[in-house]
Amino acid sequence: MSTPRPPVLIDPLEVEFSAIRAQGAGGQNVNKVSSAVHLRYDIPASSLPEDVKERLLALRDSRITQEGVLVLKAQRHRSQDMNRADALARLQELVDGVATPPRARRATKPTYGSRQRRLEGKSQRSEIKSLRGPVKD
Repeated sequence: MSTPRPPVLIDPLEVEFSAIRAQGAGGQNVNKVSSAVHLRYDIPASSLPEDVKERLLALRDSRITQEGVLVLKAQRHRSQDMNRADALARLQELVDGVATPPRARRATKPTYGSRQRRLEGKSQRSEIKSLRGPVKD
């Protein structure tokens, strides 16, 4: 078994933030304060290990653009600093999710008992369906 990999940390200098106005309820405040945050993270240009980059880019996620830039929008909190921290935490969570390589699947054969149960079920269904036909005198 391989040794565990140290956690993959994201360099804060590689993350780009922009403040935008949040959507949804908030009264007058929502129209004048830019408290929501867009986080942009260029995956190909990042300092992540190559295998982690590949798995991150392979995710079928609509937040990853064609160029490989991950865009996260954070607007849960009322303050910009908390939204910034929330976006960074979500980015770290996403990277942690692909940091460990998936375990290779080993093919196995069905057991003798499971094959017998399958064939028994097939014969029972066949019997039920044969009884659905017209009644013979």
